[in-house]
Amino acid sequence: MKDAYIAAKERWAAKMAGKAKPVVRSKDRLPPGQRLVHNFPVLDLGIQPDVPLDKWELKIGGKVENPVTLSWKDFMALPQFTDISDFHCVTTWSQFDMEFTGVAFFTIADLVKPKPEATHVFFKSYDGYSTNNPLDVCMDDDVMIAHSWNGKPLSKEHGGPARVIIPKRYAWKGAKFIREITFMDRDILGFWEVRGYSNSADPWLEERFADVKNVPPGFGSDKAIY
Repeated sequence: MKDAYIAAKERWAAKMAGKAKPVVRSKDRLPPGQRLVHNFPVLDLGIQPDVPLDKWELKIGGKVENPVTLSWKDFMALPQFTDISDFHCVTTWSQFDMEFTGVAFFTIADLVKPKPEATHVFFKSYDGYSTNNPLDVCMDDDVMIAHSWNGKPLSKEHGGPARVIIPKRYAWKGAKFIREITFMDRDILGFWEVRGYSNSADPWLEERFADVKNVPPGFGSDKAIY
């Protein structure tokens, strides 16, 4: 993991210096089975928690050297990062060139210093949601905790005050209403993963479900996923 961490940091430095070449995932920018949209559909668990900024906090801990709990002021004082990336929802819609601003996951990792045994990250949200990712997936140069979209504060319906953005995975892997990030030495399935959705969730491989025979009712209706 140490070598992967160093390699990820090198990619990040190259991107910040304007020297990095974008990773080509496919000759077709749109992942298989997806359709392009120009709006931002609202998808959640039916709960949109109202978290005042003076009450918001982000707890970061687990297998780290420096666990912290950030207030909104602390969070906004960290180095800020704006990136343009594509967004892919498992309910088959995608939107290109979405601009998010927030704190890069690299910055979070540098702050808490993951221990060598850390291999996975578990995210918890203010609405009771959870999801999981391998640490190496999070250590990509476009992963962030976003607080703004297209230059405006992220609205509650889209996961504000802050949400996780992981562009190279289906969007349910990026938790809305983020409140806790735990670095772990093992994998623990999150809300949708224990309900039959893929644990890896790569759009380019169409990794939508753990069992492709178990397709949830209403799939593709834009109503049944986070």
